[in-house]
Amino acid sequence: MIPSDIHRLCPCAYRQAIRILLSVAGCPAALAVFGLLASAGQASAAEPARTLNFVNDVVPVLTKAGCNAGVCHAKAGGGQNGFQLSLLGFEPREDYEHLVLEGRGRRLFPADPARSLLLLKATGQRPHGGGVRLDANSESYGILQTWIEQGTPFAGDDDPTLVALEVDPPRGTLRPGEQQQLRSLARYSDGSVRDVTQLALYECNDQAMADVNDVGLVTAADIPGKVAVMVRYQGSVAVHSASIPLGAPVEQVPASRNFIDDLVFANLQEIGIPPSPVCDDATFLRRVSLDIGGRLPTEEEVRQFLANTDPGKRDQAIETLLRSPDYADYFANKWTSLLKNRRDDASDITSNFAFHAWVRDSLLANTPYDQLVRELLAATGTVIANPPVAWYKRVKEPKNQLEDVAQLFLGVRMQCAQCHHHPFERWSQDDYYGLAAFFSQVGRKPTGTRGEDLIFHRRGVAGAKNVKTGATVKPIALGDTVGEIPPDEDPRLRLADWMRSETNPFFAKALVNRYWKHFFKRGLIEPEDDIRDTNPATNPELLAALESHFRSTGFDLKELVRVITQSHAYQLSAVPNDHNLVDQQNYSRYYPRRLQAEVLLDAIDVLTGATTTFANLPAGTRAVALPDNSYNKSSPFLRVFGRPEGTSVCECERVQSASLAQSLHLINAADMKSKLATANGRADRLAKDDRPPADRVTELYLVAFSRRPRPEELAIALDYLAEERTNTDGQPLAAAQAARENFQDLVWALMNTKEFLFNH
Repeated sequence: MIPSDIHRLCPCAYRQAIRILLSVAGCPAALAVFGLLASAGQASAAEPARTLNFVNDVVPVLTKAGCNAGVCHAKAGGGQNGFQLSLLGFEPREDYEHLVLEGRGRRLFPADPARSLLLLKATGQRPHGGGVRLDANSESYGILQTWIEQGTPFAGDDDPTLVALEVDPPRGTLRPGEQQQLRSLARYSDGSVRDVTQLALYECNDQAMADVNDVGLVTAADIPGKVAVMVRYQGSVAVHSASIPLGAPVEQVPASRNFIDDLVFANLQEIGIPPSPVCDDATFLRRVSLDIGGRLPTEEEVRQFLANTDPGKRDQAIETLLRSPDYADYFANKWTSLLKNRRDDASDITSNFAFHAWVRDSLLANTPYDQLVRELLAATGTVIANPPVAWYKRVKEPKNQLEDVAQLFLGVRMQCAQCHHHPFERWSQDDYYGLAAFFSQVGRKPTGTRGEDLIFHRRGVAGAKNVKTGATVKPIALGDTVGEIPPDEDPRLRLADWMRSETNPFFAKALVNRYWKHFFKRGLIEPEDDIRDTNPATNPELLAALESHFRSTGFDLKELVRVITQSHAYQLSAVPNDHNLVDQQNYSRYYPRRLQAEVLLDAIDVLTGATTTFANLPAGTRAVALPDNSYNKSSPFLRVFGRPEGTSVCECERVQSASLAQSLHLINAADMKSKLATANGRADRLAKDDRPPADRVTELYLVAFSRRPRPEELAIALDYLAEERTNTDGQPLAAAQAARENFQDLVWALMNTKEFLFNH
């Protein structure tokens, strides 16, 4: 008589009996005894209260342990050592087959779960390139062991499915150094709720502001503002938003000029960060001229502005800049780079010039943004007759078209969804190919002009093939539908209609966030083209208000620039007070930033009185008005200071950081020396000028900094200009030559100051 509890009294004997009985499984008596032993094992006091399944119980453990991370068994190219899993477990059926059925079943051993290769490697009992991933005494190990004991079930027809993930609390306030334990709750289709805090994954969107450990304990740092913690479990995501107040008294704020000020200053009062005061007139004029027109204000503009006593003069300056061709040149430079107006061949020159002119003219005429995007997306014909088709010359494949459109116009990065479910969002492969289907009917015919095609709509049913499933996906908008599209209708028109529709939550938001970053250095959502639920805005009320305002004005780009630059939030001083130096995201002061390569080159030309010439362009053409990237090759300055090549729709292609090469170029490059010494340049003219030296120094300061020199600055400059200069033999130079070299040195010194190199 075999004891019914032999599996507990003598586990080794139990396992040995199993092996013997399996070897004689053909014997009826053996089968009967085997059934007794099996039922005895199932009647154990350790019997689980429910049957586990692969989707709800095992995949979360593998994800938490990092087994299905991109650097481990979800690695592109076959996983690791022949064992492959889907990224973050988004394809559980495939993962089940790889784990249970492949490798002759060697990864799992139901007869003795603890000897399963999966558990032996994960606990470090067998060599494992990924190291120890599980503790043998942990809950996760127990889940895997129990699942193997139960016969590795996948999922029953009646098993509940995950419908939502919640984080408790969803928001909170943490003072610097304080902690908050998050609780993650998974809600299932049968109404049940499970605490999955130990199995969820946690990630902070700004690690300088807060840290979160692997079980959801959040620790605030000492940087005030808003921070978000993303919580991920299976395919669901939740976000905990934390406010980290500085807590300083905010006794007064600048007067509000519009809704931007209302919301910026309300946020500063909530988190206790006193704002800097509004900047002076000189600083404002230089700042707004650089931000709207991409240029320094002229000496005459500065003198008139500083002398003007009209309280509305700042608004007047904004209007003058918005009406100027400088605005169109500067923002056309921004947009043509993002739209990849790139010259790869000499034959591209026609399309490059035509496309740049179309963008510039549209901005100058203030074409509504939604109309501009529609003309681009639905472009047909030749580049001569319809310049927007030049975009299709650079972006030829539907997948590249959808990726660029999504990132640039919707602020959604879809590249990951081509191969797998987006790890931080809800976008799937069908969403990816559904967006690509809008471009599936774009046809091309060669024309008589080398390198130029005729773009047209090919009649037919639009659709894109999902390379993973093989299914043809019809055009679908992100999270929305556009209805059935007849074969004779261009699907791109439906896409353009959806772009501007009220049901599109991305289009207006992406643009106002991009422009906010242009004027404030940092987007309300950062990066500016990564809009998702798991990357919330630092001031969501302000972003929503900007979006609503932009829609209500008919997508008026100039009005958006106007309302931003008229606000006192934009006009705050860059000089920090005793409390807001650490602020990086709440706009309690203006954040200085380096001048862009093209803007800086133009500013140096203005200061030195020199002219940079560019091939095939009229004399005096500014660097910000260059139509494409080809001029980077002939300009060492533009290359060193990071003018983009137009290969990406990401503004990160533009280099804004300082480097040693940039400093050396400004200090000692041949083209800089040439500009300083140019005949009839500013130094040459000032040396010959009969005005008092103080007036000439004042001119330099007005041109370089849009302000007059301070008394100590003027005294230092005058002392330097009065110094006697000698040649290499120690002989005094002629007065004219000495004056010219002294002014060259003074211009050079001002050109290398941070005040000149930065917009502030």
